Amino acid sequence: MQLKASILTSEELRRALTRIAHEILERNKGAEGLALVGVHTRGIPLAARLAAKLRELEGVDVPLGRLDITLYRDDLSEIARQPVIRETQLDFDMQPRRIILVDDVLYTGRTVRAALDALLDLGRPQSIQLAVLVDRGHRELPIRADYVGKNLPTARTELVKVKLEETDGVDAVELWERDGTPEQA
Repeated sequence: MQLKASILTSEELRRALTRIAHEILERNKGAEGLALVGVHTRGIPLAARLAAKLRELEGVDVPLGRLDITLYRDDLSEIARQPVIRETQLDFDMQPRRIILVDDVLYTGRTVRAALDALLDLGRPQSIQLAVLVDRGHRELPIRADYVGKNLPTARTELVKVKLEETDGVDAVELWERDGTPEQA
């Protein structure tokens, strides 16, 4: 693989999350009744950052959860013989809440579909909205994000890498050229 471009710097990533937080507050008329749920792996720190920004802006602690979608993936047999199952943790009642599902990159829509299935198996929220840091296009399912940090048209042979301080030691979004076949997601 070869690095093609730096898409977001640390400061640009911070500004994108601040903008998403403001859009969430505007659309939902404040933070009351919301909960954020991050999709493993990088959706979790992004959700935590959004929760901190909502607390800063509104003075409200928005409940925060983490969601593992491994067993809900439609490509489970293709990704590993022994898939790694991570913790799903939702320490709040979903029934009265509007859930903001948070992930790093929206591509084919299959990860979001799996996340919706996993969430709905755990309860029935009032509504589910989707926030993503990067929307790269190439949808295979009729799914769209409600909040997007950066729209980035890509080729299928390209790979969007989101790097976060919490998981990678640095904040950045990069575009890479893959050798060979298009990425599967």
